[in-house]
Amino acid sequence: MKNVFPRRQFLTGAAAGSLLGAKAIALEPPSLGGKGQSVAASDRVRFGMIGVGMQGSGLLANAIGLPGIECVAAADLYDGRHTLAREITNNPSLPATRRYRELLDRKDIDCIVAAVPDHWHKRVVVDACNAGKDIYCEKPMSHTAEQGFEMVEASERNNRIVQIGSQRVSSVLCAKARELYHNGAIGDVEMVELSLGRNDPTGAWEYPPPFDLSPENLDWDTWLNDAPKIPFNKYHFARWRCWKEYGTGVGGDLMVHLLSGMQVTLGWNEPPRSASALGGIFRWKDGRNMPDLHVVLFDYHGVPVYVRLGLGTETPEQARFMGPKGVLDATEFDMRHSPQRGVDLAPSYYTSSFPQKMRDEYFRQWHAEHDVRPGQEPLGDDVVYRGNDWDDVRPHLWNFFQAVKSRKPVTEDAVFGNHAAIACHMANESYFRKTPVFWDAASRSIKS
Repeated sequence: MKNVFPRRQFLTGAAAGSLLGAKAIALEPPSLGGKGQSVAASDRVRFGMIGVGMQGSGLLANAIGLPGIECVAAADLYDGRHTLAREITNNPSLPATRRYRELLDRKDIDCIVAAVPDHWHKRVVVDACNAGKDIYCEKPMSHTAEQGFEMVEASERNNRIVQIGSQRVSSVLCAKARELYHNGAIGDVEMVELSLGRNDPTGAWEYPPPFDLSPENLDWDTWLNDAPKIPFNKYHFARWRCWKEYGTGVGGDLMVHLLSGMQVTLGWNEPPRSASALGGIFRWKDGRNMPDLHVVLFDYHGVPVYVRLGLGTETPEQARFMGPKGVLDATEFDMRHSPQRGVDLAPSYYTSSFPQKMRDEYFRQWHAEHDVRPGQEPLGDDVVYRGNDWDDVRPHLWNFFQAVKSRKPVTEDAVFGNHAAIACHMANESYFRKTPVFWDAASRSIKS
């Protein structure tokens, strides 16, 4: 069972139109083992699923579709999701519980896949590592900048594999973007622009709560974790991204994907120096306290990175890398390389200010130095690379499960995930403080 209507399915027609007028190259999908192949019981990876909500149900369905991967048990604070886990796995007897620690105590579980609200990430990751379990945890890695370092330390102290779920970093498109950049396709990057816009209630997290949701089938007090205690609220449960007490807004939901892809493409693995944000709640005035429009300018060691995220206007998802030799444009579905020579292709128009004789002399000299013979003109056509979309989750899960067996490093470990999350926290802090903020590495904190 997969998510039935992922957002990207509705946009494929528009993406296909963008390929007109450019050379298109299809990238080979990553190898995820033989489809339907038989795997010996001793070679199987057995995992426990913590959180079977919107994202967790998709992760569970994708994970069990991989060869040699088996779900042993599931945990969720809402009983309806115990039923859902059994439906997805087609196992009516799948053990399911409200207490995730029961999964950590089981010796037959090799690792954990967790998709819980942001304010639960640190507790689940630290507990899993301390229990000797490797863990795949959804993005953003942490709910606050301070928590991220506790998670990194738990991973390192227990020699546990932690993979954070910004799945685009494992896509073939991201690998091609990295290859092109490091082979000098655009020269040294001078600026990055990242943007994404939505224009519908579901895209703005106004999810319909389960019809039967109540304190009888949901452990509400435990779900609140360390957030302020409030009476049962079905909308806070279903739409938790709207409130900073549980989530990290468009920063943790959308920006972290774009930033993670940027880090892999450019080979950066660090937090930004500074962040300056503007935004507000312009459309979705439903009681939320996180902005529905968030615009941020980051400084990554002197390179400006501009990010625009909005929930009031649909705009294409785009990551644009600009350098003196051209542009790399990554959308949801493809990646376009547009080379630029960065030279004059004709005599300078400034010479219109020259007297005629001087202008004629300049023209003769320019053409003698720059004209090329017919048939020897340099190629400058765009090339578009197509593959499974940037957010293809299966390769990212496969990378994690293979690392559980091999103990080799994952694509997006705790250090990498922490750096991406810090940028999101800086963006949120700048928005709420209404001033630019700076990363203080010595104190591991965000300063105004």
